Amino acid sequence: MKPEDILAEALRVVREGGTVLYPTDTVWGLGCDATNAAAVARIFEIKQRSDSKSLVLLASDLDMVAKYVKEIPSIAVDLVEVNDAPMTIIYPGAICSETGDKWHLAASCVAADGTVGIRIPLAPWCQQLVFKLGRPLVSTSANISGEPTPQRFSDIPQEIKDAVDFVVPPSVDTASTGRASQILKVGLRGEIEIIRK
Repeated sequence: MKPEDILAEALRVVREGGTVLYPTDTVWGLGCDATNAAAVARIFEIKQRSDSKSLVLLASDLDMVAKYVKEIPSIAVDLVEVNDAPMTIIYPGAICSETGDKWHLAASCVAADGTVGIRIPLAPWCQQLVFKLGRPLVSTSANISGEPTPQRFSDIPQEIKDAVDFVVPPSVDTASTGRASQILKVGLRGEIEIIRK
């Protein structure tokens, strides 16, 4: 398959409520439409992870982020503008819904305190997927909960590959670093907490 055909198929699967295994700018991820509660529940099932733990999401840009959080702290805008490495920002005031629709995040994507972790990916293929989807994409590491995070496609357990609806071929991966992103939690008054460097 050509890269554009792979992108089209991944997009079709996600739009139809399916799950994908795909390369991000950090590690290989399990993904789905972050506004589809049933698809998000399937991700937790595949990872054998409690849904009390929130998920990292990918957004194409700050405009997309603004649709899913009540307010973007100005410090977050500054951080995104100077960022040149994978960075997940935990925003306050996530807009979510138990029932779900394309304008609300699935409630299980959001932490108990109402925050949500969102990264704008640096990898072009991944960014195109999120942009064309038009809403946030779940991005959680492709491993069983509690197991080591796979550094390469070949490290991903076969049970994960078998469980998703579509596996993006590893030939598409030109940007995964194999390392997790830094994580910063920001507040509306300019507070910053470093969760992971």
